Amino acid sequence: MSTYLADEAEDLVVEGRSARFTYRRLGPRGGVPLVLLNRFRGTIDWWDPEFVDRLAAGHDVIMFDNVGIGYTTGEPQDSVEEFADGAVDFVEALGLSQVDLLGWSLGGVVAQHVALRRPELVRRLVVAGSGSGMTPDMPEMASRVLEIMAKPDADEDDLLYLFYPETDAARAAGAEHLAKVSKRLAAGGPAVSETAANRQLEAIGKAWSVPWEQVRANLETIEQPVLYANGMHDVMVPAQASYLAVEQLDSAVLVLYSDAGHAFLFQRAEAFARQVTDFLAD
Repeated sequence: MSTYLADEAEDLVVEGRSARFTYRRLGPRGGVPLVLLNRFRGTIDWWDPEFVDRLAAGHDVIMFDNVGIGYTTGEPQDSVEEFADGAVDFVEALGLSQVDLLGWSLGGVVAQHVALRRPELVRRLVVAGSGSGMTPDMPEMASRVLEIMAKPDADEDDLLYLFYPETDAARAAGAEHLAKVSKRLAAGGPAVSETAANRQLEAIGKAWSVPWEQVRANLETIEQPVLYANGMHDVMVPAQASYLAVEQLDSAVLVLYSDAGHAFLFQRAEAFARQVTDFLAD
């Protein structure tokens, strides 16, 4: 198994107004840090170490658990607005005046709400495998997706179904990802509690119940450059959601990956890390 710097990063803590945040930080200091916001049921142990290493090769990268999630204390939240407030609390607790944000899945929705609530704090946004709300004609999630999301103990087959297309190449990449995160997970760090997971589901439900007219109005107020990216075969958030979001933004780039799904950022770690690095440097 390859050795990754992300696997060796130490756990750090900082006291915020709402929680005692746990985070990890890699890469050269200086410039605007890149803060990663995670998916539903994800903790800092779930970030793919190869992907993080590639980002941190030339960038100050910070991963953290939001309020009430994983290693971080506090009462779990049940709205993306509250998760956005938690992210702001964390950034300010570190004494940072401005950051770039990369949000995956639920984290992508949260990242956009940080930009809406505190625009001066965000320089650039990367929204990966995510959306901004329910778009017109968006298909409902398949029953199997909803069943797996509700399971506290999803197995490897469940995760491969959610995150990777059902092709040999994609499933092999998914198995590699699960092997890469296994070192951190084997250490026995805290998982997302069922209370926190249920409240995350509530947050997703609320975000997806906002009328498209309001979603569109919110997007139109985001002035920061945004990189939207998706896998073409995402069973959780269709690529259509990214396309429609980008249509409403003043300064946006859309990247789609073939034979990739919800976890395209790990399946195509080298290509997407390069895309993110170029976008942040542009």
